[in-house]
Amino acid sequence: MIELTKKKQEALLLIYKDVTNFYNANSLSKELGITQVGTMKILKRFEKSSILVSKKIGKSFVYKVDIEEEFVQKLIAFALINEASKFQRWKDEFKSLHKKGRIILFYGSASRNYSQAKDIDVFLILDKEDIREANKEIEKLQNMLPKKLHVIKATKEDLMRNIKDNNKSMMEIIKTAIVLYGYDEYMEIVNGFASF
Repeated sequence: MIELTKKKQEALLLIYKDVTNFYNANSLSKELGITQVGTMKILKRFEKSSILVSKKIGKSFVYKVDIEEEFVQKLIAFALINEASKFQRWKDEFKSLHKKGRIILFYGSASRNYSQAKDIDVFLILDKEDIREANKEIEKLQNMLPKKLHVIKATKEDLMRNIKDNNKSMMEIIKTAIVLYGYDEYMEIVNGFASF
């Protein structure tokens, strides 16, 4: 089994979440803010451990998650949960929105630096019949939060369609968002796009 350091977790989640892009050592090193050599070591360790698979495109090798491996799915689930644990305040704030089958993603400036943010961005994936109930809960939350709450609501089908259509703004949300609730449902959707 592989030890998942902070940078390794960042690398794994970035490759997993950014479903429309391929990463090589150079492009990944820019995203992670580490050297290309350090990034290549991470990629090679992941590939040797059957976490990533590579494909040669032109002169370079690009990498994707080997989502067919059961332990890789569990590793990604752990990484998503571990990432969300650093945002416990927001898990607590949005707990009332959580319901079986829903996915709650926290993204935007508040996820990076709350004190500088003008609003709080949340992406809520839910069933159509739950929208009215969710709207009431969002209104209650808005009355308690000191900053404006900006919630995008969509169904799982909407999310899948946006991924297939490579909707740029949606892809940026998926790439950078923290999964506060609904890891299993989130992975069900993203797994379909995460590999070659």
